[in-house]
This record gives sequence, structure tokens and C-alpha cells, in this order.
Amino acid sequence: MYPYYRTLVEDIATAINGEYSAVQCYKKLARLAPNEAERNQIKEIRKDEKMHLQAFQTIYTQLTGQPSSPQVTEECPDDYRAAIDFAFRDEQETVDFYLDIADQTQDPYIKETFKRAAADEQNHSVWFLYFLTKRR
Repeated sequence: MYPYYRTLVEDIATAINGEYSAVQCYKKLARLAPNEAERNQIKEIRKDEKMHLQAFQTIYTQLTGQPSSPQVTEECPDDYRAAIDFAFRDEQETVDFYLDIADQTQDPYIKETFKRAAADEQNHSVWFLYFLTKRR
């Protein structure tokens, strides 16, 4: 394996764990949602996260020849407001991380996949911010 891909592969593995953790967290978040509108939006966000997870796992397998073994790396709070705050912060941080991954590769598919995921994460963070401001 080339040294260039070592860092890229490690970052993609981190992204996989992040997406897997988000999928698990948003399942809990949807159950905690105070109304159907928020529950449905969280389910839509979770659907996006599942798509990211699948795309990242495919890239990881193509680069390494091995399937990934995703793990939950951050526990989701049990309180709805705390979980929404947690999700907002996580989505915001993930935007920059995904753009960094896109910048470190010359592969057009990987670059576009992570740029698209970064745009989705930004959209998700806006939804979570909206839910937070409604609670004030």
C-alpha cells in the first residue's frame, strides 16, 4: 500500500465509524423526538447517513481489499435536547473533516463523494440548529 493512501484510508475508516455512530444515535433521537415533524426529519437525516456509510464502506473496500468493521465511537446522549446539541456539533465538525478528505485525494469519485457528504452534513447541522432554537 502506498504511504499516500495510509492516511486517506485511516481517515475513511474514521468517517465510517462516525457515520455508523450517527446512524445509531439518530435512531435513538427519532424515538425521543417530541413530535412527528421532527421525528420524520431526523429519519431523513438518518437515511442520508446510511447512504454515506455505504458509500464510504465501498471506497474503503476498494482501497484496502478488506471490508470495514464499523464501531460506535461516541455515545449519543439520552436527553433529547442534549442529543440534538451533540448532533449539531458533530455534523458541523464533520463538514470540515470531509472537505479535508476530499482535498487529500486526486480520485474524482472519492473527492466528489466526500464533497457531497460534506454538503449533506451542513444541511443536517442546520436542521439540528433549528430544532435547538425551537427549544429555547
